[in-house]
Amino acid sequence: MTRSDLRCIVEELGADALMDELIRALTEALRTFDGELTEVRKRDGFLLDHPRQPGCLEWMPVMQRGSAVTVKMVSYSPFNPEAHGLPTIIATNSLYDVNTGHLIALMDGVFATALRTGAASAVATRALASPDSRVIGLVGCGAQAVTQLHAIRRVFPINEVLAFDTNPEAQQSLARRTAFLGLDVKVVTLAELEERSDIICTATSVAVGGGPVISGKALKPHVHINAVGSDLPGKTELPKELLESSLVCPDFLVQCLVEGECQQIRPEQVGPDLTTLVKNPDVYESWRQRSTVFDSTGYALEDQVVTALMLRHAERLGLGTSVGLETVGGDALDPYALLREPDAAPVRDLRRATGS
Repeated sequence: MTRSDLRCIVEELGADALMDELIRALTEALRTFDGELTEVRKRDGFLLDHPRQPGCLEWMPVMQRGSAVTVKMVSYSPFNPEAHGLPTIIATNSLYDVNTGHLIALMDGVFATALRTGAASAVATRALASPDSRVIGLVGCGAQAVTQLHAIRRVFPINEVLAFDTNPEAQQSLARRTAFLGLDVKVVTLAELEERSDIICTATSVAVGGGPVISGKALKPHVHINAVGSDLPGKTELPKELLESSLVCPDFLVQCLVEGECQQIRPEQVGPDLTTLVKNPDVYESWRQRSTVFDSTGYALEDQVVTALMLRHAERLGLGTSVGLETVGGDALDPYALLREPDAAPVRDLRRATGS
């Protein structure tokens, strides 16, 4: 599936309907999560420590036992926008038949990652933010700010958007990039953003050891923060004192302790993970009037959900291109059969793999 296929899906459904469906699907996946049936691994990869092109290249796997394995290959390259005109996050999602190892589908993960990260924050915000929240502050106005705002707007009646970024161009262009939401975006100082926001999303490319990106001073008592930018050991966005006085909910605990905001505090200071939060919303309802943090490092279960969603719509709309990528077919015992046989790569039905 190419970006053209994804464009067709969004045009057919509409961006709001697609985001709503993803939020519902992710909520249901978390609510019904069973560790015996779905195995999620924390991501692993390579640190790219070249001074002119720092970042990392990682893989994020999740397996549905008896069905399929979803793997996302994702790179984080903070200099991409300025140096190459490319997104900071570039990814490719793939789906494999768990019984045969056959590659079923390959699709763009740039758009999918942005969508599912926004959707995850919407799920957490709906469970933790004050019901009266109307003002959202965006610290970091890059690509992720767009889907953070879009997703949270779908679950809260946001009427004011405050924006701050150390990059003036990103800060000024956010209003244009989010104009489809019909909201006025106000560029403010960081101090004003912290003081006035009910909900804050931090989605920055702060360097390792360069945080925090907010002071944590003069925050509203009920503020909810989606901390999205931490994805490396030593890279954090929030003050330790804020974490220690808040309910901190990681998306995936074992991962957040290594490379999320949770690396700043002791394991016993960490609150429920996102799955526990969704399964038991009433238990944590009282925290909606207190300071809360969603530590979002990127959860492979989210990639499984968004990949399955996109593939279901591709199948329904007849999108995607069948490619004979693997050397299969012909004589299974003869690796040189491809020299004598016509291309006969089997075409798999996506519905079986995605459960639709």
